[in-house]
Amino acid sequence: MGVEIQPKINDENGDAAAAAPVIVGLQPAALVDHVARVDWSLLSRIPGEAGGSFPVAPEELKFILNEIDTHIIASPETTSPLKTIAGGSVANTIRGLAAGFGVTCGIIGACAKDDQGSLFMDNMSSYKVDISRLRLKNGHTGQCVCLVDELANRTMRPCLSSAVKVQADDLTTSDFKGCKWLVLRYAIFNIEVIQTAIRIAKQEGLCISLDLASFEMVRKFRLPLLQLLESGSIDLCFANEDEAAELVRGEVGADPESALEFLANHCRWAVVTLGQKGCIAKHGKEVVRVPAIGESKAVDATGAGDLFASGFLYGLVKGLSLEECCKIGSCSGGSVIRSLGGEVTPENWQWMYKQMQTKGLTVPEPDNFFF
Repeated sequence: MGVEIQPKINDENGDAAAAAPVIVGLQPAALVDHVARVDWSLLSRIPGEAGGSFPVAPEELKFILNEIDTHIIASPETTSPLKTIAGGSVANTIRGLAAGFGVTCGIIGACAKDDQGSLFMDNMSSYKVDISRLRLKNGHTGQCVCLVDELANRTMRPCLSSAVKVQADDLTTSDFKGCKWLVLRYAIFNIEVIQTAIRIAKQEGLCISLDLASFEMVRKFRLPLLQLLESGSIDLCFANEDEAAELVRGEVGADPESALEFLANHCRWAVVTLGQKGCIAKHGKEVVRVPAIGESKAVDATGAGDLFASGFLYGLVKGLSLEECCKIGSCSGGSVIRSLGGEVTPENWQWMYKQMQTKGLTVPEPDNFFF
């Protein structure tokens, strides 16, 4: 076992004092996920399209949470109909890197002095994520309801309108100094803090990883995303098949391959995940296609892309080939869909390690594991 992290939380004007992790993630607002398996009738009654992720107002979140009990599907994976854990795409990726791969990681963001904020901090620090870059503020911690349908597809509705979050002028060079990678998720309502983080991180020599968030976000705010990609500041970009389709919509021959080509024109590494069909990736002139892990039984797709990113980034940190990075990503993405929520269980980490061994991949050293 590694040395336990002693949580050291910044106040609003404090400076981070923790040792620099290899990878740091920016999630401006800490988020707590409420995950439940529900029938399709509930999905037809909530705002937005099924399968996506788009913000809702506090009253809409309250409505969804109140309706869950009458639409719940019994799940053998959890004793409670509603699973509450620290969430958010970046948090899932960072937690996966620290917990399952032993990579030193930290998270930049803000949480409130409330029960949800305490839950977020306790969960992340229990997996040895450095939380010294979190700002503790007065207010409310963000929440998200994650609805999983009968086919294991997830629909996410985050409520961030009243949540405390890191602002652009909160960021300092100490948040990034000494780190190697910055992990980001595209969100139009965080675009200013994202742009500031990229600027400071680049000054400190970090590489930037960007996830495209959701097909709804790409569709509604495509132009600012294109501007961000065309700036040349993104080193690695992840898109799923639906996000890729929105990215290149209207173009002749628009398909995952053309989206991959578009991303590769602006990023050093480009990855398009294809669900059960695996993934395609490009680095320089090299293009690889890797199948999904066929042995994985999907219970909940929440976090599949986030944990794919964990495995892929681990491969890059270890200096592995593009194909190996994709294979590890496929293994780690497969591990999280075997249970409810974006948090991998110890049993499913062990499943992943066995998959990696079977495929001749580099398995992390046991001394770095959290369990």
